[in-house]
Amino acid sequence: MAKITLDNLAHSYLKHPQSDDDWALKELNHDWVDGEAYALLGSSGCGKSTLLNIISGLLRPSRGRILFDGRDVTDAPTAERNIAQVFQFPVVYDTMSVGENLAFPLKNRGADPKYIAERVNAIAAMIGMEEQLKRKARGLTADAKQKISLGRGMVREDVNALLFDEPLTVIDPHMKWELRTQLKQLHHDFGHTMIYVTHDQTEALTFADKVVVMYDGRVVQIGTPQELFERPAHTFVGFFIGSPGMNLFDAQVSGTTATVQGVSVPLGDSYAPVAGQVQIGVRPEFVRLHAGGEGLPARITRVEDVGRHKIVRLDVGGTAANAILDEGTPVPAGADRVSFDADAINVYADDWRVAPQNLQGRAA
Repeated sequence: MAKITLDNLAHSYLKHPQSDDDWALKELNHDWVDGEAYALLGSSGCGKSTLLNIISGLLRPSRGRILFDGRDVTDAPTAERNIAQVFQFPVVYDTMSVGENLAFPLKNRGADPKYIAERVNAIAAMIGMEEQLKRKARGLTADAKQKISLGRGMVREDVNALLFDEPLTVIDPHMKWELRTQLKQLHHDFGHTMIYVTHDQTEALTFADKVVVMYDGRVVQIGTPQELFERPAHTFVGFFIGSPGMNLFDAQVSGTTATVQGVSVPLGDSYAPVAGQVQIGVRPEFVRLHAGGEGLPARITRVEDVGRHKIVRLDVGGTAANAILDEGTPVPAGADRVSFDADAINVYADDWRVAPQNLQGRAA
């Protein structure tokens, strides 16, 4: 296992990048703790796979350094980094059996045959392929081959880090849950540093100790699932995490009050005057519907019953918004106003979260 440090790391696929847009990865400075499980989460093209390939040594960064336990490995080849990587699509040896594929990393390092047999059997049980160990990999389905790739990545116990690049893309939904559970158990048992790339928030939030959210080549927040849900550091995090994501409204903010579309909205904290493009963000779970009274005028455009709850789609003065009602809770008759739980409101300026006055200068 290893602590992984990104020191002024940046990368461009252009030979002479000129503008900010030319960089696939903007400057990163982060320490990833030895033995923790991280998920790299973001939409396609945000730089997740680029960062993973730099960590593994498949790509040299245009600028900066990468360190394993304080040792500079920026120019070290992949083999010297002692990592295991599983890619999005299956990489298997078709002429070998399932068992031979799983054993290959250990045989390649001269491990004891008895130990190899024990590890192969343990991993085969983990991925549900005990009955197919003697079968050739050729002719297996894509998801079976990907299970072999996963197993081969997990068979070694001495790696500095396990890297997964959207490894469950071709796996059927039921097996995805099984394998995610097994990966989590593997991390619990052996304490490997794990980095898991995905654009699926469910995979990220159920797998990782910490989720690293990327947007436009930058890491915009590293946090626990609870932190990402309750206090998104960037409007992209608020929008991307959650289903539906956070509602955002243009606002003016002063003290304990936001003004949205001319209506006063109480805030749970006090804020200094905020400049720039100011917005308040509130998750659908904390939107309240009612008929008349105080609040923002709203029109219900449709109601979607998804079983566990209802999603109420709203038009709030021309801004699309959502509210979530618990299962069995009816939509209030004649509902034409919305209000928000004050303590659940976040304030943003130019997309970044603003710390309340009582929290400025320390973690918010």
